[in-house]
Parts: sequence; structure tokens; C-alpha cells
Amino acid sequence: MFDAAILPTQRRVLQPPANWLAARGISADQISFAGFGLGVAAFIAASFGVFWLALVFMLLNRLADGLDGAVARLSAPTDRGAFLDITLDFLFYALFPLGFALYAPAVNALPAAILIASFIGTGASFLAFSIIAERRGLSAKDYPTKGIFYLGGLTEGAETIAAFVAFCLWPTEFAWLAMAFSAACAVTTVTRLYAGWTIFGAPKS
Repeated sequence: MFDAAILPTQRRVLQPPANWLAARGISADQISFAGFGLGVAAFIAASFGVFWLALVFMLLNRLADGLDGAVARLSAPTDRGAFLDITLDFLFYALFPLGFALYAPAVNALPAAILIASFIGTGASFLAFSIIAERRGLSAKDYPTKGIFYLGGLTEGAETIAAFVAFCLWPTEFAWLAMAFSAACAVTTVTRLYAGWTIFGAPKS
């Protein structure tokens, strides 16, 4: 919901470190893989109940997710990089709540499963829309430099980070926090389904 508004500030903040990394020959793909490694570390920390460390690793993962795109734009963004970025993002989004489920399965397993299922809805509707939008030559005016078409919604990157931060700060409340965010993700899925139904119902121009 807030990603498009935050994006210009995010780019200004990330540009200096991106310049520094690019000048030292560090590629966007290397940053993507390193970021995913940090995400796996966040999952492991959460599964052992070390939530402050999970928070640190999670935020570093999200920082890397912004830096890889900034570094890529300094050279030549590739389809491989866009593919790698979105795939590793979705894997991390599934892993992080799983850590809380492993830590306290009796309380957290069902809410975590529902949250991961809700991510399937937001992710599938996002990617399906992007594929067909590409076929039709559509572009997202709010995200002109993204490697794929970005369809917004109630729960985007900023809202997901906020939810993950809340999980780490109040881990004993994970169950209801996860259920609340699952409901918001369901709204996103429904609005994306409606967008696809209405936009793609018209013949190709």
C-alpha cells in the first residue's frame, strides 16, 4: 500500500551504499544470494526463540533486497536478476513465519500455516497478473524500473516488513498478529483477482 510512496526516498538512501558496492565489483546477484542467506539466518534465530537476532537478520535481508536492485541499475539489469530477486523474496516470506511455528508449534503452527497460505494467494495473484500484463505490453507507472510488472495491494513489501518486525518485538502475540495479517493478505488477493478479472476480460488491443 505504501511502497510506491516510499520508493523515491528508499532509492536516495540506498544509492550511496550501492555505489560503494558496485565500485568494489560486488554484483547484484551476489547481494541477492547474501540477502537470502541472512533471511535463512533470521528463520533459524526465530526457530530457536532468539527474536532480537531474528529481527536483525530480517532487517539486513530486507536491506539487501533493496541494494541488489540499486546495484543492478548501475550497470545493466538482467532478467535473471529479476527472476532471482522475486524467487528468493517469496522463499524468505514463507521461511520467516515457519521459524515461529517451529519455536512454539502448539500455539503458532496453525496461524503460521494460514499466513503462509495467504502468501500463496498474494504471490500467485501477483505473478499471474505480471505474466499476462507482460504479454499485453502493460507497465506499472509507479514502478517503472522494476524487472516485472508490480501490482499493488493492501499488503506490499512495507506492510510485510512491519508485520515481521511486530512478530519479533511481540513474539508471544505471534498467533493473533499472523491471523490479522493473513486477513489483510486475503483482501490483497481479492483485489488483485478483481483487477485481473476486469482488466484481462477486455480483448487485447
